[in-house]
Amino acid sequence: QVQLVESGGGLVQAGDSLRLSCAASKRAISTYNMGWFRQAPGTEREFVAAISPSGGKTAYRDSVKGRLTITRDNAKNTVNLQMNSLKPEDTAVYYCAASWTSRDSDPPRRGYAYWGQGTQVTVSS
Repeated sequence: QVQLVESGGGLVQAGDSLRLSCAASKRAISTYNMGWFRQAPGTEREFVAAISPSGGKTAYRDSVKGRLTITRDNAKNTVNLQMNSLKPEDTAVYYCAASWTSRDSDPPRRGYAYWGQGTQVTVSS
């Protein structure tokens, strides 16, 4: 079972940048789709971005395209989310997630089995 720990959250102003990191342990993530999700108070958790095992394929929710970038380093067993031009509506707890796969294809937007504990991102206007 893969274990995930997020870091890098914080309080920033609108327009600033943050870089979230997800460190995996107990399993190599090279055969896992990896994703980032977020949950704001009073809302359901939503998909943000995902990346295939090789890193060759990515997926994003429309509202973050062009501002957020997901990357991975399988040698370091980490996944990152670079967040630029942050907006107040990006405020949420951000979660890293993993899903084992035998194929290096388009990463899914749901159905992830393993989750981290989350890191808070707050963007002030």
